[in-house]
Parts: sequence; structure tokens; C-alpha cells
Amino acid sequence: MNIENKINTVKEILKDKKVAIGFSGGSDSTLIIYLASLFAKDTLAITIDNHLMPTGFIEHTKRVTDLYNVRHEIIDIDFYKDDDFLENSPKRCYTCRNLMYSEIKKLAVENGFDYICDGNNISDLIDDRPGILITYANNFKTPLIEARLNSKEIHEYLDKNNIPYSKSTTCLATRIKTDTPITKEKIDTISYCEDYILSNTNCEIVKVRDFGKVSMCEVDNIIEVLQDNKFKQINDELKKQGYKKVSLNLSEIKNTDEIILDCKNG
Repeated sequence: MNIENKINTVKEILKDKKVAIGFSGGSDSTLIIYLASLFAKDTLAITIDNHLMPTGFIEHTKRVTDLYNVRHEIIDIDFYKDDDFLENSPKRCYTCRNLMYSEIKKLAVENGFDYICDGNNISDLIDDRPGILITYANNFKTPLIEARLNSKEIHEYLDKNNIPYSKSTTCLATRIKTDTPITKEKIDTISYCEDYILSNTNCEIVKVRDFGKVSMCEVDNIIEVLQDNKFKQINDELKKQGYKKVSLNLSEIKNTDEIILDCKNG
């Protein structure tokens, strides 16, 4: 099935429904917001502000929902007050999503929305993301999975149709190694370092992973970091933030993985 056929499947799923979606402004949830604005009976975008997202996260979600004239509600949940989350166990993402989805579902139901969904796609079933179990535990729908769409196809469709989306919507807590306590100081340092690299290069995606006194920088354009001695400038600035060593992951951040579905017996 080609991309257009898969997109048509999503359109049919959303058609004439009252659609509420957990909205991050990333590619997946943006695709649903865009299609729902055209085909759904009513649409409600619900964004969680957990105080742990990249700079400009909330502002971007507001711009997108305004662009497509979609009602937008923001729920403030201060994750710094949740001890289980701050412990940063291997179940961190499960704990995080459980906190968010329960609030999203509550608000959607209170407002009479009978179709509650998220932006998970086929690629999320392959990655190590235990939080996806919360999707099903809360009976959230997954139209992109039903349509068999993967990340690569979604990005291609959005780019082809000039639909704006944020390329960096992952929680900054994911930059900290599990079983290492999460603190506001660490999150603030990571946020500063990522913003510094973004503002001094033409990279669009930057992740600075914290390993104590060592940081690992991941970017979508390594040449941008290596040219004009920018790496030295970045190295010096990140060391000022307390890192003893600054490393660069030589594998660029890409969303080009091919996924082949091998279906038998229906």
C-alpha cells in the first residue's frame, strides 16, 4: 500500500468523529491534527507541559493549532514533584506516559470527545518504548498504526505538503541515563547546551546526552559541527557547563529506516 492510500485510511478513520489527541507538535501528532481539521466533526488538541521539554515547545504547539483552527488545551503537570519519575528507573517512560495520558483522557471525556488517540506509528512498535503500553491500557486509538504508516512515510508526506512540524519534541529527561536521578539542574544544563548548538549551527535536531561528567552530542548534520572549528567552540562552551569531556556521536540522527511488514493469514 502506498503512502496516499495509507493517508486515505487515516482520513476515513477520523471522518465525522469528535477527535481528541495528545498533541506534541511533532510529525505524528501534527499529521493527525492536520487531517482531523479537514475531516473530523470536531478536534481537540491536548498538550502536556511537564517542564521538561525543549525550548519553544509550547509556543510551537500553539502556532500549529492556530494555523489549522483547532481548539487547544494545555495541561500543566510539574514532573519535578513526582518522586517516581525523578528516580529515573528503566520504567521512566512508562511512568511519564501514565501521568500524561490519564490527564489527557480525563479532559477529553469531560469535553465530550469519544475518539481519543495519540500519534504512535509502526516505527514506535519497533523502538524500545515501553510507554506505548499505556496507550492501550487507556484505550487510546492509534490511527497511524491502523493505517500501517511509519516515521519515514509520515515525514515524506508532511514535507511534500509543506505541513510544518517540530523536529525536536522528545522530553529532555530521555537524555539522562536511567537509574541516575533527574534534577532540574541537569535538565537546565542539557537544555542550555542543546540551545547553544542549535543557535551556532544549522542543525535542526540536537540531543545532548548526559553521562555525568561526559556529554555525548547527537545531531542531524555532523558537517555543521565539524566545519569552521565549530566543534572547538562547542567543546569549550559545554565544558563551561561542567562537563569534563564532550563527545560527538558519529551516527547522525535520521528518520530513514525502512520497515517491511510481512503479514500472513490476514
